[in-house]
Amino acid sequence: MKTFLTAAVLSLAAALPVAADGHRNLVTILTAPEPQTQLMAMVLTLNAVQQGAAAQILLCGPAADIALNDAPASATAGQPPQNASPQALMRMMMTQHNVQVEVCAIYLPGRGGNVSDLIDGITPAAPDAAARAIIADNTVVMSF
Repeated sequence: MKTFLTAAVLSLAAALPVAADGHRNLVTILTAPEPQTQLMAMVLTLNAVQQGAAAQILLCGPAADIALNDAPASATAGQPPQNASPQALMRMMMTQHNVQVEVCAIYLPGRGGNVSDLIDGITPAAPDAAARAIIADNTVVMSF
């Protein structure tokens, strides 16, 4: 598994387009409800950031529950092999690597919530800005 993960991360980093200034961007779009898929999205995003990419994460549907102050246990429970959780890894990327995390604009209205339900630093995405980031020439989109 470790060999596969290493190969996947190296392939991702190699696939990221390089802008004229050498800057690489990654947009991770996460909608999957499964904690293992959510954690893998965070692991790959972190590894791309550690290899020099600037990243942002867009959480939609059931995956956006990771962004809640009162997140479900599936988002906060540690998973093997490192006992990491999707939310903990996301928080670490936000604080240590300045990764921007947003929820889809319709997530909070759809659940009858508001911005105060979200972890500090996470905001609803502006659809126009999210679209610009996704279609930028120097961006790779990774979707789970």
